[in-house]
Amino acid sequence: LNSYLKRISPIIREHGGFIDKYIGDAVMALFPDSAESALRAAIEMQRAVREYNRHRLRQNFDPISIGIGVHTGSVIIGTIGEEERLEGTVISDAVNLAARIEQLTKIYDAPILISQKTLFEIADPTSYHFRVVDQVQVKGKLEPVTVIQIFDGQSEYILDLFEQTRSAFDRGVHAFLKGEWALAGELFADVLKVSPNDRAAQIYRERSQNQSASTKGTIDPE
Repeated sequence: LNSYLKRISPIIREHGGFIDKYIGDAVMALFPDSAESALRAAIEMQRAVREYNRHRLRQNFDPISIGIGVHTGSVIIGTIGEEERLEGTVISDAVNLAARIEQLTKIYDAPILISQKTLFEIADPTSYHFRVVDQVQVKGKLEPVTVIQIFDGQSEYILDLFEQTRSAFDRGVHAFLKGEWALAGELFADVLKVSPNDRAAQIYRERSQNQSASTKGTIDPE
């Protein structure tokens, strides 16, 4: 664990961030300068892990993977605890949502996920490889939060698969959100023909098929 942390922690500092705390094998970091600094750090961390895995394989160790969630918003930094134990921390809805997005990286097998708000803070989003993968309903909020998958930092092979399937995937998500289940299922099936290990496409195809089956099984009341 320390071998991993000594590789990624300097990357956070190099991009203007600071580490709030280590939580087991997780790192909570804040980037006060810009959202793009956080994204660039996330991308560089993924590249560092790829290089670290080459080292691990040479030592006959299994490769590792990490999932990074990024959100942008206001936070409160302070000290919490009581007389016998105090510690600095950061709290806010933005922190909770970043943690929620990080949890989605495991579901979608996505190395980097960011909120749409973070994407909008970036000067030129088109300089990155990204796609919409989900809309999350946050407790206490009326509007769902759109979650974006970032592909930068991955191998050229993965980037090539992304470019080949991006159009069909985007149209599939659009069809799914409009309730066009059959069309969505067909589009995600097309994605999987090219990229069979695309976890997000697998999930959406299953959802589309389930929704389509549920719709066919209903009877409209007279």
